[in-house]
Amino acid sequence: MKKIEAIIRPESLIAVKSALDELGYPGMTISDVKGHGKQKGLEQIWRGRKYKVDFLPKLKLEIVVIDDDLSKILNAIIREARTESIGDGKIFVYDVVEAIRIRTGEYGDNAI
Repeated sequence: MKKIEAIIRPESLIAVKSALDELGYPGMTISDVKGHGKQKGLEQIWRGRKYKVDFLPKLKLEIVVIDDDLSKILNAIIREARTESIGDGKIFVYDVVEAIRIRTGEYGDNAI
């Protein structure tokens, strides 16, 4: 099993969620986060004064998938979240040692 953490633009969520639903992965955790990458935020003008927004609003999508589905899930997230502009986000993939569904007591792949 793998855990995917994808940092995406908020406006990409609906498209990413729909793509994951179609692949049979409707369950996910979404968190509001803020951050910046290489662009280090952006500069804006408000009332004639320039100011820098260091941390931009993003969403963190977390989902655990079986190993066989990893590449198709990653491709779906990339396809739907990519705008080809700075700030599209990042994806991180981690190994998951175990998963347990609390309600039923199922372990492993059956728990996801």
